[in-house]
Formats: sequence, C-alpha cells, structure tokens
Amino acid sequence: MNRIFTAIIVFITLMTVSSFAGPVQNPIAIFAGLDKITGTITTFEINIGETKRFGSLYIRPRICNTRPITEEPKTTSFIEIDDNLLDGTLKRVFTGWMLAQSPGLNAVEHPVYDIWLTGCRDPKAPKHDLSDVPPPTEPAEEKKPETEN
Repeated sequence: MNRIFTAIIVFITLMTVSSFAGPVQNPIAIFAGLDKITGTITTFEINIGETKRFGSLYIRPRICNTRPITEEPKTTSFIEIDDNLLDGTLKRVFTGWMLAQSPGLNAVEHPVYDIWLTGCRDPKAPKHDLSDVPPPTEPAEEKKPETEN
C-alpha cells in the first residue's frame, strides 16, 4: 500500500513539473521612458545585446523572457543602463532584472529620466489564433420580482 501511495505521489509530481513550460526567450525588449523635463513618455524597442540611447542613458537588454500563452503572464529582462556624464564618461546606474508586471519594483529612477520594461516580442513567433476561443461569459443579471402596488 505504501509503495502505491509513493508511486502516485511521484507520478503527480512529475506531471505537475512537466506541465509548466520554460521561459520563452525573445529577441526584442520593449521599454517605456519618461522625460521628466518635457513630461513625454516614449515607447521604444531594443534588440537583445544591442545598445540604444534614451536621453543621456544607454540601455542594453541582455535577455528578455516571457511565458507561453497558456501560462500566467510574466515578462522579465536583464538590463544594463549607463548614464553619459557631462565629462563624457559613462556611469553604470542600473544592472538587474526588470519585471513588466511590476514596473515600480525595479524601474530606473534617474533625476531626468525613468525607464521601465513593458514587454518582449519575437517578430518570428507564430501568431496565436484565439478566434475559436469563446469570449468570457458575464454573469446573468438577476431578475427582480415585480412588486404590485
């Protein structure tokens, strides 16, 4: 009996672990940047491993991961950001992971610019056809009994 119970536990554990897919690596990271002087928010994309300038900041994403469409959304990116100082030198102002679902957690807060991750994308990824998925149903409204006066 004990062996059967152990076998069932092992089987359930293996099925649970194998049902979760690993992260999907994307070649493009998508960011939003705020210029605090002008109040302008700009959305921009950067290829993984490349550097793009936003104001005086140089942003370089090293990796950008998402989850498969069948799982709860979670987008993460490992990023390095350098500030171009007035004397022409670069100063590292951020190195670490950004989470798109929690932009305030690891956003870059600079005196003039804020940068946060908004997503990742892969232009070569197959498009997901969700046309056969029924729309979510709304709960039916309760009919109130009519009262006679």
